[in-house]
Amino acid sequence: MLDPNELVYDDRGLLPAIVQDATTNEVLMLAWADAEALRRTLESRTTWFWSRSRQEYWNKGATSGNTQRVREVRYDCDKDAVLMLVDAAGPACHTGENSCFYRSLSEPGEQ
Repeated sequence: MLDPNELVYDDRGLLPAIVQDATTNEVLMLAWADAEALRRTLESRTTWFWSRSRQEYWNKGATSGNTQRVREVRYDCDKDAVLMLVDAAGPACHTGENSCFYRSLSEPGEQ
């Protein structure tokens, strides 16, 4: 297992964390994590992120109840992004949508 400190972070100490439903494979959300957020995620088996706007850690679902139980955390070939496979207890998006990716820039089937 790779130590979170061995991942490649940007100049702010962050990397993108993609959250995907482990059962349906639906991409639920994108957030930002640093080594400490990843350590908290691995220890608690729930998703933790760094809020760039509030400048603080947040545990998804701590206030809404829409928690994400982590099954696995993977990292990409460049070690600069992670994929969190989760069991979600409710919608991921603050709008109430299941996924934050519910809007489209193009019509379905367009190329």
